[in-house]
Amino acid sequence: MSQFSRSGFQPNGRYQKFEVFNQLIGDANLLRAGDFGDSISAAHWRRKADVMTRYTDPDHHTISLYVNGGTGIQRHAGADPLTGGGPGRCCLMPAFMTSDWLVQGEVELFHLYIPHAAWERAVVEAFDIEPNAVEVPEKTFFLDPLIEHTVRHAMLPLDWDVAADRMAMSNAGQMLMGHMLRSYSTRRDLDFKVRGGLSPIVKRRVIDFVDANLDQPLTIEELADVADLSTYHFARMFRKTLGEAPHKFVLRRRIERAMEMLRGDPASVAEIALATGFSSQAHLTTRFASFTGLTPAKYRSVAQ
Repeated sequence: MSQFSRSGFQPNGRYQKFEVFNQLIGDANLLRAGDFGDSISAAHWRRKADVMTRYTDPDHHTISLYVNGGTGIQRHAGADPLTGGGPGRCCLMPAFMTSDWLVQGEVELFHLYIPHAAWERAVVEAFDIEPNAVEVPEKTFFLDPLIEHTVRHAMLPLDWDVAADRMAMSNAGQMLMGHMLRSYSTRRDLDFKVRGGLSPIVKRRVIDFVDANLDQPLTIEELADVADLSTYHFARMFRKTLGEAPHKFVLRRRIERAMEMLRGDPASVAEIALATGFSSQAHLTTRFASFTGLTPAKYRSVAQ
């Protein structure tokens, strides 16, 4: 994980389009930032300050999880400040809503930034209605076990810079946006549109594309394009057809290709790692061992 100081780090310009990100970069330590598919981005922050912060009319939604600390933070709205922050607490900050926060003490934060355009696409795909018919309410210091579990166990453990984790990142981003739509939008009364699985031809086309590109970063958006489906519908139809999420399927195919090469290819483990989409030999070794119980070197020695 890369560490960035507020005095020396110049963030990639694609994150500076987010108002909440821009406000924090001035007085918080950015631990890392990454892309989570469909223009959704995330940032992992550590902040120790006594300061008032205003997020002015952001054109994106923000899901925030307090990873550690945060008990001294207050949301200033009306006469009485809102309190109750702390580890595991969440905040939902809708687009186009200005908010004021008194930050006191130390806090470690995870933010997911969802552009309003991405939200509108999700509304159309899920409900087949005009996006402006579905609004996002503001919520402060609430508990949501699904958000906390997804962030702590499906997002923070990933290496946000490597190709092999790109699919899992896209899946996690879509999962949280879908949860936000189902659980917190103003139209929870609407039924989600449900479709069947992938046709045999589309299933074959997607699998062939994955197998031909295991050395490349892959995202759910790319696979959805191959299937000629929206990202929202593709992820659900894929799981219904193959019995597992797209990112788990892709990781399994990478590991299976590595196993095949270890059995019959003289290439080094480092070369096999790159050929199967892993950033390094160490990255392959970690994922391979969790999948098979053996290191690549040990697997090669017993398989040949």
